[in-house]
Amino acid sequence: MIKTIIFDFGDVFINLDKEATLRAILRKFPAFKMTKEIECINQDYETGKLSTEGFIAFYTNYLKTNNTTYLIDSWNAIILDFPEHRLDFIKELSINNQFNLILLSNTNQLHIKQVIENMTSHRYEKFKSYFDKFYLSHNIGLRKPNKDIFEFVLNENKLEAKNCYYIDDTKEHIDSANQLGFQTWNLNPAEEDVVEMFKINSEKFL
Repeated sequence: MIKTIIFDFGDVFINLDKEATLRAILRKFPAFKMTKEIECINQDYETGKLSTEGFIAFYTNYLKTNNTTYLIDSWNAIILDFPEHRLDFIKELSINNQFNLILLSNTNQLHIKQVIENMTSHRYEKFKSYFDKFYLSHNIGLRKPNKDIFEFVLNENKLEAKNCYYIDDTKEHIDSANQLGFQTWNLNPAEEDVVEMFKINSEKFL
């Protein structure tokens, strides 16, 4: 029986353009290429091991530019809108109080700042209030798809994986959750919407 629903954030609630940052960087820095070093820097920033100042300093040095505004705007270009019907959906779930609701997101400081700006702080605080727990990777020092972030949620909330339903648009994250025994939905944002959860996966909630 499902007792807890755990949601990803990007492309589940808030719309993303996942290629926007790379497009913006390449417009101004056409020689830019993703490397293992850059991946590690991005992951360190996502888990709070690197400060925003250190993150920006790395890129200004790496790209040989002082245009920090362009860098920040490019980094945040991925963040789009938060449709009102999804806010209504999580509000209704919260009011019904049938499930324990948890948000679990790989999110860094600059991105969450942009999310709040796009949503407005009032809507963002309302959104947060509908969850029993609200976990962002840069606050807890853990990130998906590593299994330890899922184990952290289970241990922190005294949950059994078999009673948890996890929703994420990234298959790699879903695979990790499946290996630990979670029930899952690998949502396809191009064709599906989280508000259709009970219709698409009705058998899970019988």
